Amino acid sequence: MSGWDAGQLPAVLWWSVGLGGAFLLLVALRKPLAGAVRLLARTGLGTAALALLAPLGGAVGISLGVNLLNGAVLGVLGAPGLGLLLMLNWLF
Repeated sequence: MSGWDAGQLPAVLWWSVGLGGAFLLLVALRKPLAGAVRLLARTGLGTAALALLAPLGGAVGISLGVNLLNGAVLGVLGAPGLGLLLMLNWLF
């Protein structure tokens, strides 16, 4: 017998409500989540750029730590962020 059992109906109903609620939450938070993903990607690219530039920095006398905060500044601000980090490193 391949029909529904009466005991399975509440579980199916709760799963349907839960999945529908999760879908509505994702739809409502689509733009903020897209912004957060974009920020995370840019931070990762900034950190990767710092990691690639770290060996070259020693040759010209520039030393910046490769960490998440520096990567976030570089990812959000771009080249001016690199200048800001270098200035702050020089000042402090």
